[in-house]
Amino acid sequence: MFLSSLKILFALSISFFFNPCLSSNNIILFGDAFLSASSIILTRENNCSYQPPLQTTALSSIGRAFFVKPVRFLDPSANATAFSCSFSFTITKTNSCPFGDGFAFLVTSNASSFSLTDGYMGLPPGIQASSHQDSYFAVEFDTSFDRNLEDINGNHIGIDVNNVKSLASIDVVSRGLDLKNGKEMTAWIEYRDSEKMISVWVGYSAEVRPLSPVLVAQIDLSKQFKEFMHVGFTASNGKGSSIHIVDKWRFKTVLGLPPSTKPQLGDCLMCSPGDSDIDIGSFGYFPSNKRVLKLALGLGGFALVVILMAVLIITGCLCLRRRRRRLRRARSERQMCTFQGGRMVPKMLSLTEIKSATNGFNQDKIIGKGASAVVYEGAIPSCGAVAVKRFNHENKLDSSVSLIPFNTEFATMVGCLRHKNLVQLQGWCCERDELVLVYEYMAKGSLDKILHDRSNWTKLLTWERRLNIILGVASALIYLHEECESQIIHRDVKTCNILLDAEFNAKLGDFGLAEVYRHSFRTRYATVPAGTMGYLAPEYAFSGVPTVKTDVYSFGVVVLEVSSGRRPVDEERVVITDYMWDLWQKRMITEAADPNLRGRFNSTEMERTLMVGLSCAHPNCEKRPTMREAARMLRGECPIPVLPPRKPTVRIQSVLPEGCEEIMSYCGNADDTPWSTPRTHFSKN
Repeated sequence: MFLSSLKILFALSISFFFNPCLSSNNIILFGDAFLSASSIILTRENNCSYQPPLQTTALSSIGRAFFVKPVRFLDPSANATAFSCSFSFTITKTNSCPFGDGFAFLVTSNASSFSLTDGYMGLPPGIQASSHQDSYFAVEFDTSFDRNLEDINGNHIGIDVNNVKSLASIDVVSRGLDLKNGKEMTAWIEYRDSEKMISVWVGYSAEVRPLSPVLVAQIDLSKQFKEFMHVGFTASNGKGSSIHIVDKWRFKTVLGLPPSTKPQLGDCLMCSPGDSDIDIGSFGYFPSNKRVLKLALGLGGFALVVILMAVLIITGCLCLRRRRRRLRRARSERQMCTFQGGRMVPKMLSLTEIKSATNGFNQDKIIGKGASAVVYEGAIPSCGAVAVKRFNHENKLDSSVSLIPFNTEFATMVGCLRHKNLVQLQGWCCERDELVLVYEYMAKGSLDKILHDRSNWTKLLTWERRLNIILGVASALIYLHEECESQIIHRDVKTCNILLDAEFNAKLGDFGLAEVYRHSFRTRYATVPAGTMGYLAPEYAFSGVPTVKTDVYSFGVVVLEVSSGRRPVDEERVVITDYMWDLWQKRMITEAADPNLRGRFNSTEMERTLMVGLSCAHPNCEKRPTMREAARMLRGECPIPVLPPRKPTVRIQSVLPEGCEEIMSYCGNADDTPWSTPRTHFSKN
């Protein structure tokens, strides 16, 4: 923070002595923007204590900087483009005023078309379709909350197209970032016309780009761009006062690639001779006045002495901070408890940490609700972005209502669940009346929401990604059934409990209904069936005895659901398995493919996947494959068992104790056999 202040002070002193109209050979400036020795400074310090006369309006510090030449974005022959951009930036509050509006990376067809009196980071509030004003695209780094602009908070990143109200935005604090901490950050922005998708990465390291983007949005920019566009930055302070600094700016465009090609934007290996590659390492003045130059060198020497002193102070502070960090790590390790066989239990967290991560269990942080728990989005310094599962705390009369699912899930997760396709438990809290489990945060949320809510993400759920999701869930169930030390039956496999990370990789979660069985003790007793109708195997719904084959049945329903886009039981109460068996009987099974795929799938893979789904959801549990066999079938490594030409009818044995037949006969049961077929409210007859 101290070094950033020195950098700002030195830049301001240079701008005072040099002519502000001067610029380097490749940057053009507007408004309050100026150049320091190695950076673009977009805004100046505001005096918030100054009150202008009533007839005048307080001037907002607005500055813009553009590359002096327009950049070619569209190839008329291909009408397709892709570009990448990276730059380092710092946002620093200079006095007791609040933070300014923030800044934005801007692409526009006319660099001089915007007014220097507009606020909103120097962007116009909106452009009408009939307006003659030039269109623009911007990625904003917003540090001011404006309810009229539908901002999510005062610390977010958004994507704007012809309107300062963002098409998509993300709270960066939830991703372990903070635009207001005064530290230098680096942003990477990429757009690929083949996918019509813009991606934004942000991190504190200028050398290594984070693995996952903080913001992804589907936009067709080819309709917004002209052949030549200007690129640059814009910022404003509004009623606040911040210095917005940009340096180490690199920009590339890649033109004329076929739509199916994914350009490697990072190294420009696929750039054609006409592609742009702007590499701006520094910005500087070249004053002709030697007296001014000597004065600048003197100020630079003074600043160097001050910086050296600051380095000594900061070094001491870092050593002290490192020592405190080691002490905290040692304390946290002492909090770790051992579980069976010496395995380590996830970290115990305090209720204060949990409340801080969720803003006191704020309603705005809720990302999911269930029968026994509410899930909040949050961020914990030691864990990063997390999902906080708070078990039912409102029932004070019977604590077992929330204690039983908490104990079941906690005991299951710490047993042996370390697998890439299982949601990982990061920590836990059991303090006062609160029972909390902390899991890793899954950026895309549940598969059910993406598959059925028909959001923008649904268009990105390609057949390849769907098949990868199915195989990921299969891998997780193989681990639970066969590879874990204690065999685990999930009992609630469904799309709501399948979560997706930023790369659409599937992870199975929610083990509140799971049952753990030692390999040496495999006896299972009838219980009340638990789970969701539509996913329950018929023998389990009737008998209440869970087995690995009941999980296989649920997995089969998930396969059919992901492939067809239909719900297990639709609004007309048609069960998905009955629907699929009808198509199979008519030899039209591939007609079940999700219409949202628009025919973009391999017909052989689709038919094989649907047949595996029917095989797993076979009414007769003895005819179902194991999860390992199902995974091999999906990959085409082994043949699929011959399916009957129509849905088979299976009669399920009663699990009533001896002597109960007389009771059932007395109650009016006309069938004296100990076998019957379960009937539910989903039955057609």
